[in-house]
Amino acid sequence: MKGIHLFFCYLAGSMLLVSILMVPVSLIAQDGGAEPADGVVKKGWTFGALPAISYNSDLGFQYGGLINLYYFGDGTTYPKYMHSLYGEVSRYTKGSGINRFFYDSEYLIPNIRVTADISYLTEKALDFYGFNGYDAVYNPAWEDDESGDYKTRMFYRHDRSMFRTMVDFQGSLSGRELRWVAGFGILHNRVGSVDIDRLNKGKDSDLLPDVPGLYDEYVSWGVIGENEKDGGWANNIKLGLVYDTRDFEPNPMKGIWSEVVLFAAPKFFGNGDFGYNKISATHRQYFTLIDDRLSLAYRLNYQGTISGTVPFFMQPYMINSFSNSSNTDGLGGSKTLRGVVRNRVVGDAFAFGNIELRWKFFNTILLNQDIYLALNPFVDAGKVLKKIDIPSESLAGNTDYFLTDEEALHTSVGAGLKIVLNQNFIVSVDYGKALDERDGGGGLYIGLNFLF
Repeated sequence: MKGIHLFFCYLAGSMLLVSILMVPVSLIAQDGGAEPADGVVKKGWTFGALPAISYNSDLGFQYGGLINLYYFGDGTTYPKYMHSLYGEVSRYTKGSGINRFFYDSEYLIPNIRVTADISYLTEKALDFYGFNGYDAVYNPAWEDDESGDYKTRMFYRHDRSMFRTMVDFQGSLSGRELRWVAGFGILHNRVGSVDIDRLNKGKDSDLLPDVPGLYDEYVSWGVIGENEKDGGWANNIKLGLVYDTRDFEPNPMKGIWSEVVLFAAPKFFGNGDFGYNKISATHRQYFTLIDDRLSLAYRLNYQGTISGTVPFFMQPYMINSFSNSSNTDGLGGSKTLRGVVRNRVVGDAFAFGNIELRWKFFNTILLNQDIYLALNPFVDAGKVLKKIDIPSESLAGNTDYFLTDEEALHTSVGAGLKIVLNQNFIVSVDYGKALDERDGGGGLYIGLNFLF
Protein backbone atom coordinates (compact mmCIF):
# COMPACT_ATOMS: atom_id res chain seq x y z
CA MET A 1 0.00 0.00 0.00
CA LYS A 2 2.85 2.38 0.76
CA GLY A 3 4.29 1.89 -2.75
CA ILE A 4 0.89 2.54 -4.41
CA HIS A 5 0.31 5.63 -2.30
CA LEU A 6 3.76 7.03 -3.15
CA PHE A 7 3.18 6.33 -6.84
CA PHE A 8 -0.08 8.32 -7.01
CA CYS A 9 1.38 11.14 -4.93
CA TYR A 10 4.34 11.27 -7.28
CA LEU A 11 2.16 11.30 -10.41
CA ALA A 12 -0.22 13.95 -9.13
CA GLY A 13 2.58 16.14 -7.81
CA SER A 14 4.57 15.75 -10.99
CA MET A 15 1.75 16.88 -13.27
CA LEU A 16 0.88 19.81 -11.01
CA LEU A 17 4.50 20.94 -10.96
CA VAL A 18 4.85 20.55 -14.72
CA SER A 19 1.76 22.65 -15.33
CA ILE A 20 2.79 25.39 -12.90
CA LEU A 21 6.33 25.62 -14.20
CA MET A 22 5.55 25.53 -17.90
CA VAL A 23 2.80 28.16 -18.08
CA PRO A 24 4.79 31.40 -17.58
CA VAL A 25 7.65 30.38 -19.84
CA SER A 26 5.35 29.29 -22.66
CA LEU A 27 3.23 32.46 -22.50
CA ILE A 28 6.30 34.67 -22.66
CA ALA A 29 7.79 32.68 -25.50
CA GLN A 30 4.65 33.04 -27.62
CA ASP A 31 3.97 36.71 -26.97
CA GLY A 32 3.14 38.49 -30.20
CA GLY A 33 2.51 35.31 -32.20
CA ALA A 34 -0.85 34.13 -33.49
CA GLU A 35 -1.93 30.57 -32.75
CA PRO A 36 -3.02 28.44 -35.70
CA ALA A 37 -6.57 27.15 -35.59
CA ASP A 38 -5.52 23.52 -35.48
CA GLY A 39 -3.46 23.73 -32.28
CA VAL A 40 -0.63 25.28 -30.31
CA VAL A 41 2.70 26.14 -31.95
CA LYS A 42 5.54 26.72 -29.51
CA LYS A 43 8.16 29.45 -29.95
CA GLY A 44 11.22 30.36 -27.96
CA TRP A 45 11.90 28.40 -24.78
CA THR A 46 9.60 25.96 -22.97
CA PHE A 47 10.42 23.46 -20.28
CA GLY A 48 9.06 20.58 -18.27
CA ALA A 49 10.10 19.56 -14.76
CA LEU A 50 9.48 16.63 -12.44
CA PRO A 51 10.30 15.90 -8.81
CA ALA A 52 12.20 12.70 -7.99
CA ILE A 53 10.57 11.24 -4.88
CA SER A 54 10.62 7.65 -3.62
CA TYR A 55 11.57 5.56 -0.61
CA ASN A 56 13.53 2.33 -0.17
CA SER A 57 14.09 0.84 3.28
CA ASP A 58 17.73 0.02 2.48
CA LEU A 59 18.71 2.98 0.28
CA GLY A 60 16.67 5.61 2.10
CA PHE A 61 14.52 8.51 0.83
CA GLN A 62 15.05 9.76 -2.73
CA TYR A 63 14.80 13.48 -3.35
CA GLY A 64 15.70 15.81 -6.19
CA GLY A 65 14.35 16.66 -9.59
CA LEU A 66 14.85 16.93 -13.32
CA ILE A 67 14.24 19.59 -15.93
CA ASN A 68 14.15 19.52 -19.73
CA LEU A 69 14.39 22.81 -21.65
CA TYR A 70 13.42 23.03 -25.32
CA TYR A 71 14.12 25.88 -27.73
CA PHE A 72 11.82 26.18 -30.78
CA GLY A 73 13.09 29.46 -32.26
CA ASP A 74 10.38 31.21 -34.28
CA GLY A 75 8.21 28.09 -34.20
CA THR A 76 8.74 26.96 -37.78
CA THR A 77 10.39 23.70 -36.64
CA TYR A 78 7.68 22.84 -34.05
CA PRO A 79 7.10 20.16 -32.81
CA LYS A 80 10.79 19.47 -33.55
CA TYR A 81 12.98 21.43 -31.14
CA MET A 82 16.15 23.26 -32.18
CA HIS A 83 17.97 22.69 -28.88
CA SER A 84 17.24 20.40 -25.94
CA LEU A 85 18.97 20.67 -22.56
CA TYR A 86 18.28 18.13 -19.84
CA GLY A 87 19.48 18.18 -16.25
CA GLU A 88 18.86 15.84 -13.34
CA VAL A 89 20.09 15.81 -9.76
CA SER A 90 18.66 13.31 -7.30
CA ARG A 91 19.90 11.53 -4.19
CA TYR A 92 19.05 8.72 -1.85
CA THR A 93 19.82 9.63 1.73
CA LYS A 94 22.24 6.68 2.00
CA GLY A 95 24.42 7.59 -0.94
CA SER A 96 23.01 6.54 -4.31
CA GLY A 97 22.42 9.34 -6.76
CA ILE A 98 22.18 10.74 -10.30
CA ASN A 99 23.97 13.85 -11.52
CA ARG A 100 23.47 14.35 -15.25
CA PHE A 101 23.49 16.95 -18.01
CA PHE A 102 22.49 16.05 -21.58
CA TYR A 103 22.40 18.24 -24.71
CA ASP A 104 20.96 17.52 -28.17
CA SER A 105 20.81 19.75 -31.25
CA GLU A 106 20.92 19.67 -35.03
CA TYR A 107 21.55 23.43 -35.13
CA LEU A 108 24.70 23.98 -33.05
CA ILE A 109 26.86 22.91 -36.01
CA PRO A 110 25.16 23.26 -39.41
CA ASN A 111 24.15 19.88 -40.88
CA ILE A 112 25.66 17.97 -37.91
CA ARG A 113 23.65 16.56 -35.02
CA VAL A 114 25.51 16.94 -31.72
CA THR A 115 24.65 15.04 -28.55
CA ALA A 116 26.68 15.41 -25.37
CA ASP A 117 26.36 13.78 -21.96
CA ILE A 118 28.22 14.23 -18.70
CA SER A 119 27.12 12.13 -15.75
CA TYR A 120 28.20 10.95 -12.34
CA LEU A 121 26.08 8.02 -11.19
CA THR A 122 26.41 6.40 -7.78
CA GLU A 123 24.81 3.02 -7.06
CA LYS A 124 25.04 1.74 -3.49
CA ALA A 125 23.15 -1.43 -4.43
CA LEU A 126 23.50 -2.17 -8.16
CA ASP A 127 21.82 -5.39 -9.29
CA PHE A 128 24.22 -8.29 -9.99
CA TYR A 129 22.84 -11.76 -10.78
CA GLY A 130 25.89 -13.35 -12.35
CA PHE A 131 26.56 -14.28 -15.95
CA ASN A 132 24.80 -16.15 -18.76
CA GLY A 133 21.16 -15.70 -17.82
CA TYR A 134 19.46 -18.78 -16.37
CA ASP A 135 22.84 -20.52 -16.05
CA ALA A 136 23.30 -18.23 -13.04
CA VAL A 137 20.95 -19.35 -10.27
CA TYR A 138 18.60 -16.70 -8.91
CA ASN A 139 17.24 -17.75 -5.52
CA PRO A 140 14.93 -15.04 -4.13
CA ALA A 141 14.90 -16.79 -0.73
CA TRP A 142 18.51 -15.68 -0.21
CA GLU A 143 17.39 -12.03 -0.18
CA ASP A 144 14.07 -12.58 1.61
CA ASP A 145 14.53 -11.74 5.30
CA GLU A 146 11.46 -13.82 6.18
CA SER A 147 12.88 -16.97 4.57
CA GLY A 148 14.71 -19.72 6.42
CA ASP A 149 17.41 -19.58 3.70
CA TYR A 150 17.94 -15.83 4.10
CA LYS A 151 21.47 -14.52 3.52
CA THR A 152 21.03 -10.74 3.03
CA ARG A 153 18.76 -8.38 1.13
CA MET A 154 21.95 -7.17 -0.56
CA PHE A 155 23.04 -10.63 -1.77
CA TYR A 156 22.46 -9.76 -5.45
CA ARG A 157 23.97 -6.29 -5.21
CA HIS A 158 27.31 -4.49 -5.32
CA ASP A 159 28.51 -0.89 -5.11
CA ARG A 160 29.35 1.10 -8.24
CA SER A 161 30.19 4.70 -9.07
CA MET A 162 30.33 5.66 -12.75
CA PHE A 163 31.74 8.82 -14.30
CA ARG A 164 30.75 9.17 -17.95
CA THR A 165 31.17 11.86 -20.57
CA MET A 166 30.28 11.34 -24.21
CA VAL A 167 30.14 13.51 -27.32
CA ASP A 168 28.55 12.05 -30.46
CA PHE A 169 28.11 13.46 -33.94
CA GLN A 170 25.83 12.49 -36.82
CA GLY A 171 26.10 13.80 -40.37
CA SER A 172 24.40 13.14 -43.68
CA LEU A 173 25.57 10.56 -46.23
CA SER A 174 22.40 10.70 -48.32
CA GLY A 175 19.74 13.21 -47.37
CA ARG A 176 18.44 13.06 -43.81
CA GLU A 177 17.82 9.33 -43.93
CA LEU A 178 21.32 7.80 -44.19
CA ARG A 179 23.81 9.20 -41.70
CA TRP A 180 27.27 8.49 -40.34
CA VAL A 181 27.92 8.36 -36.59
CA ALA A 182 31.15 9.15 -34.78
CA GLY A 183 31.85 9.80 -31.14
CA PHE A 184 34.13 9.38 -28.18
CA GLY A 185 33.63 8.70 -24.52
CA ILE A 186 35.53 8.83 -21.25
CA LEU A 187 34.14 6.31 -18.78
CA HIS A 188 35.32 5.14 -15.39
CA ASN A 189 33.70 2.60 -13.06
CA ARG A 190 34.60 2.17 -9.41
CA VAL A 191 33.27 -1.15 -8.13
CA GLY A 192 33.22 -2.82 -4.72
CA SER A 193 31.16 -4.66 -2.15
CA VAL A 194 28.01 -3.12 -0.75
CA ASP A 195 28.83 -0.71 2.09
CA ILE A 196 26.75 -2.47 4.76
CA ASP A 197 27.82 -0.08 7.54
CA ARG A 198 26.53 2.91 5.57
CA LEU A 199 23.20 1.28 4.77
CA ASN A 200 22.76 0.27 8.41
CA LYS A 201 23.56 3.75 9.70
CA GLY A 202 20.75 5.22 11.75
CA LYS A 203 18.77 1.96 11.95
CA ASP A 204 18.04 0.32 15.32
CA SER A 205 16.45 -2.80 13.84
CA ASP A 206 16.14 -4.72 10.59
CA LEU A 207 19.89 -4.40 10.10
CA LEU A 208 21.60 -5.89 7.08
CA PRO A 209 23.96 -8.76 8.04
CA ASP A 210 27.62 -8.37 7.08
CA VAL A 211 27.94 -11.49 4.90
CA PRO A 212 29.37 -12.02 1.40
CA GLY A 213 27.16 -11.22 -1.58
CA LEU A 214 27.28 -12.86 -5.00
CA TYR A 215 29.83 -10.29 -6.23
CA ASP A 216 32.14 -11.15 -3.30
CA GLU A 217 31.76 -14.86 -4.02
CA TYR A 218 32.57 -14.35 -7.72
CA VAL A 219 35.75 -12.53 -6.72
CA SER A 220 36.78 -15.23 -4.24
CA TRP A 221 36.15 -17.98 -6.83
CA GLY A 222 38.12 -16.17 -9.54
CA VAL A 223 35.11 -15.65 -11.82
CA ILE A 224 35.78 -11.93 -11.49
CA GLY A 225 39.51 -11.31 -11.78
CA GLU A 226 41.72 -9.24 -9.51
CA ASN A 227 42.39 -6.84 -12.41
CA GLU A 228 38.69 -6.02 -12.84
CA LYS A 229 37.07 -6.43 -9.41
CA ASP A 230 37.63 -2.78 -8.45
CA GLY A 231 36.42 -1.40 -11.78
CA GLY A 232 38.52 0.66 -14.16
CA TRP A 233 38.53 2.78 -17.31
CA ALA A 234 36.61 2.11 -20.52
CA ASN A 235 37.61 5.08 -22.68
CA ASN A 236 36.23 4.51 -26.15
CA ILE A 237 35.40 5.63 -29.65
CA LYS A 238 32.46 4.59 -31.77
CA LEU A 239 31.68 4.64 -35.48
CA GLY A 240 28.49 3.66 -37.21
CA LEU A 241 25.75 4.07 -39.77
CA VAL A 242 22.15 5.11 -39.15
CA TYR A 243 19.15 4.83 -41.47
CA ASP A 244 16.26 6.90 -40.14
CA THR A 245 12.91 7.66 -41.80
CA ARG A 246 10.88 8.38 -38.65
CA ASP A 247 8.24 11.08 -39.06
CA PHE A 248 8.72 12.39 -35.50
CA GLU A 249 11.38 11.21 -33.05
CA PRO A 250 9.65 11.37 -29.62
CA ASN A 251 6.76 9.15 -30.78
CA PRO A 252 6.92 8.10 -34.45
CA MET A 253 3.75 7.03 -36.22
CA LYS A 254 5.65 5.57 -39.17
CA GLY A 255 9.18 4.94 -40.41
CA ILE A 256 12.34 2.95 -39.73
CA TRP A 257 15.26 3.66 -37.40
CA SER A 258 18.11 1.20 -37.90
CA GLU A 259 21.75 1.42 -36.94
CA VAL A 260 25.02 -0.47 -36.74
CA VAL A 261 27.58 0.84 -34.24
CA LEU A 262 31.16 -0.31 -33.64
CA PHE A 263 32.46 0.36 -30.11
CA ALA A 264 36.24 0.24 -29.57
CA ALA A 265 37.99 0.48 -26.18
CA PRO A 266 41.68 -0.25 -26.92
CA LYS A 267 44.29 -0.73 -24.20
CA PHE A 268 46.32 2.29 -25.34
CA PHE A 269 43.38 4.55 -24.43
CA GLY A 270 44.34 4.03 -20.79
CA ASN A 271 42.10 1.02 -20.22
CA GLY A 272 44.56 -1.07 -18.21
CA ASP A 273 44.69 -4.78 -19.02
CA PHE A 274 41.59 -4.70 -21.17
CA GLY A 275 41.21 -3.87 -24.84
CA TYR A 276 38.20 -4.96 -26.85
CA ASN A 277 35.78 -4.21 -29.68
CA LYS A 278 32.02 -4.68 -29.67
CA ILE A 279 29.25 -4.31 -32.22
CA SER A 280 25.62 -3.34 -31.72
CA ALA A 281 22.96 -3.62 -34.43
CA THR A 282 19.44 -2.31 -33.84
CA HIS A 283 16.34 -2.21 -36.05
CA ARG A 284 13.25 -0.26 -35.01
CA GLN A 285 10.09 0.10 -37.09
CA TYR A 286 6.82 1.99 -36.66
CA PHE A 287 3.43 1.38 -38.33
CA THR A 288 0.35 3.61 -38.33
CA LEU A 289 -2.80 1.61 -37.58
CA ILE A 290 -5.13 4.59 -37.07
CA ASP A 291 -3.97 8.03 -38.23
CA ASP A 292 -2.48 10.03 -35.34
CA ARG A 293 -4.13 7.67 -32.83
CA LEU A 294 -2.78 4.13 -32.87
CA SER A 295 0.60 2.77 -33.90
CA LEU A 296 2.59 -0.45 -33.63
CA ALA A 297 6.31 -0.24 -32.79
CA TYR A 298 8.98 -2.89 -32.42
CA ARG A 299 12.73 -3.03 -31.75
CA LEU A 300 15.28 -5.79 -32.35
CA ASN A 301 18.86 -5.60 -31.05
CA TYR A 302 22.01 -7.69 -31.17
CA GLN A 303 25.14 -6.81 -29.19
CA GLY A 304 28.31 -8.86 -28.99
CA THR A 305 32.08 -8.87 -28.61
CA ILE A 306 34.11 -8.94 -31.84
CA SER A 307 37.56 -9.24 -30.28
CA GLY A 308 39.47 -8.81 -27.03
CA THR A 309 38.46 -9.37 -23.43
CA VAL A 310 35.71 -7.31 -21.84
CA PRO A 311 35.87 -6.57 -18.08
CA PHE A 312 32.81 -7.81 -16.22
CA PHE A 313 31.59 -4.30 -15.37
CA MET A 314 31.29 -3.41 -19.09
CA GLN A 315 29.47 -6.55 -20.26
CA PRO A 316 25.99 -5.14 -19.44
CA TYR A 317 26.79 -1.73 -20.99
CA MET A 318 24.31 -0.92 -23.78
CA ILE A 319 25.77 0.59 -26.96
CA ASN A 320 23.70 3.03 -29.06
CA SER A 321 24.21 5.78 -31.61
CA PHE A 322 22.07 8.00 -29.42
CA SER A 323 20.69 7.58 -25.91
CA ASN A 324 18.77 10.10 -23.83
CA SER A 325 18.78 7.85 -20.76
CA SER A 326 21.08 7.90 -17.74
CA ASN A 327 20.62 4.12 -17.44
CA THR A 328 22.92 2.15 -19.75
CA ASP A 329 22.58 -1.21 -17.95
CA GLY A 330 20.80 -4.29 -19.30
CA LEU A 331 19.35 -6.72 -20.13
CA GLY A 332 16.54 -6.39 -17.65
CA GLY A 333 14.90 -3.32 -16.22
CA SER A 334 13.29 -0.14 -17.47
CA LYS A 335 15.17 0.28 -20.78
CA THR A 336 15.34 -3.28 -22.14
CA LEU A 337 13.22 -6.05 -20.57
CA ARG A 338 10.60 -4.37 -18.41
CA GLY A 339 9.60 -6.60 -15.50
CA VAL A 340 12.83 -8.64 -15.58
CA VAL A 341 15.22 -7.67 -12.78
CA ARG A 342 17.99 -5.34 -13.94
CA ASN A 343 21.15 -6.97 -15.30
CA ARG A 344 19.59 -10.45 -15.17
CA VAL A 345 20.74 -11.32 -18.71
CA VAL A 346 24.50 -10.72 -19.06
CA GLY A 347 26.65 -12.44 -21.67
CA ASP A 348 29.41 -11.93 -24.22
CA ALA A 349 26.68 -11.62 -26.85
CA PHE A 350 22.93 -11.24 -26.51
CA ALA A 351 19.81 -10.28 -28.42
CA PHE A 352 16.50 -8.80 -27.34
CA GLY A 353 13.30 -7.40 -28.76
CA ASN A 354 10.33 -5.25 -27.76
CA ILE A 355 6.93 -4.84 -29.37
CA GLU A 356 4.19 -2.49 -28.23
CA LEU A 357 0.99 -0.76 -29.28
CA ARG A 358 0.78 3.00 -28.70
CA TRP A 359 -2.72 4.44 -28.40
CA LYS A 360 -3.26 8.19 -28.02
CA PHE A 361 -6.64 8.05 -26.30
CA PHE A 362 -6.98 11.67 -25.13
CA ASN A 363 -5.91 15.04 -26.58
CA THR A 364 -6.54 18.54 -25.25
CA ILE A 365 -5.17 22.07 -24.89
CA LEU A 366 -4.88 22.94 -21.19
CA LEU A 367 -3.35 26.16 -19.82
CA ASN A 368 -1.98 26.83 -23.29
CA GLN A 369 -0.22 23.44 -23.31
CA ASP A 370 -0.64 20.79 -26.00
CA ILE A 371 -1.33 17.59 -24.01
CA TYR A 372 -2.13 14.00 -24.89
CA LEU A 373 -2.36 10.73 -22.98
CA ALA A 374 -1.31 7.37 -24.41
CA LEU A 375 -1.41 3.72 -23.38
CA ASN A 376 1.24 1.20 -24.48
CA PRO A 377 0.75 -2.55 -23.83
CA PHE A 378 3.99 -4.42 -24.59
CA VAL A 379 5.90 -7.70 -24.78
CA ASP A 380 9.70 -7.83 -24.20
CA ALA A 381 12.08 -10.77 -24.66
CA GLY A 382 15.84 -11.43 -24.69
CA LYS A 383 18.50 -14.14 -24.46
CA VAL A 384 22.26 -14.67 -24.11
CA LEU A 385 23.70 -15.93 -27.42
CA LYS A 386 27.36 -16.29 -26.43
CA LYS A 387 28.26 -17.07 -22.85
CA ILE A 388 31.00 -15.64 -20.67
CA ASP A 389 33.56 -18.31 -19.82
CA ILE A 390 33.39 -19.50 -16.19
CA PRO A 391 36.58 -21.20 -14.88
CA SER A 392 35.98 -24.94 -14.46
CA GLU A 393 37.35 -24.85 -10.92
CA SER A 394 34.67 -22.27 -10.03
CA LEU A 395 31.90 -24.51 -11.37
CA ALA A 396 33.02 -27.56 -9.39
CA GLY A 397 31.03 -27.98 -6.21
CA ASN A 398 28.99 -24.80 -6.68
CA THR A 399 25.76 -26.15 -8.15
CA ASP A 400 23.80 -23.83 -5.84
CA TYR A 401 25.14 -20.95 -7.96
CA PHE A 402 25.94 -22.34 -11.43
CA LEU A 403 23.95 -24.42 -13.89
CA THR A 404 24.77 -25.46 -17.46
CA ASP A 405 22.63 -25.27 -20.59
CA GLU A 406 19.70 -23.66 -18.75
CA GLU A 407 19.67 -20.38 -20.66
CA ALA A 408 16.44 -19.73 -22.57
CA LEU A 409 14.29 -16.82 -23.66
CA HIS A 410 13.52 -14.28 -20.90
CA THR A 411 10.05 -12.82 -21.55
CA SER A 412 7.92 -10.17 -19.88
CA VAL A 413 4.57 -8.50 -20.56
CA GLY A 414 3.06 -5.28 -19.31
CA ALA A 415 1.54 -1.91 -20.10
CA GLY A 416 2.32 1.76 -19.66
CA LEU A 417 0.79 5.21 -19.48
CA LYS A 418 2.35 8.24 -21.16
CA ILE A 419 1.53 11.87 -20.34
CA VAL A 420 2.87 14.12 -23.13
CA LEU A 421 3.20 17.89 -23.10
CA ASN A 422 3.97 19.88 -26.25
CA GLN A 423 4.75 16.66 -28.14
CA ASN A 424 8.26 16.35 -26.63
CA PHE A 425 8.10 16.17 -22.83
CA ILE A 426 6.89 12.65 -22.08
CA VAL A 427 6.21 11.39 -18.55
CA SER A 428 6.33 7.60 -18.67
CA VAL A 429 4.90 5.02 -16.27
CA ASP A 430 5.44 1.35 -17.23
CA TYR A 431 4.71 -1.84 -15.33
CA GLY A 432 6.17 -5.15 -16.52
CA LYS A 433 5.79 -8.71 -15.27
CA ALA A 434 8.31 -11.46 -16.00
CA LEU A 435 6.75 -14.73 -17.18
CA ASP A 436 9.38 -16.83 -15.36
CA GLU A 437 9.89 -16.46 -11.61
CA ARG A 438 13.64 -16.85 -12.16
CA ASP A 439 13.52 -13.31 -13.62
CA GLY A 440 11.94 -11.67 -10.60
CA GLY A 441 8.46 -10.56 -9.61
CA GLY A 442 7.90 -7.55 -11.86
CA GLY A 443 8.76 -3.86 -11.87
CA LEU A 444 7.20 -0.39 -11.91
CA TYR A 445 9.18 2.28 -13.77
CA ILE A 446 8.57 6.03 -13.69
CA GLY A 447 10.66 8.22 -15.99
CA LEU A 448 10.70 10.03 -19.30
CA ASN A 449 10.09 9.14 -22.95
CA PHE A 450 8.88 6.14 -24.89
CA LEU A 451 11.28 3.20 -24.72
CA PHE A 452 12.39 3.58 -28.35
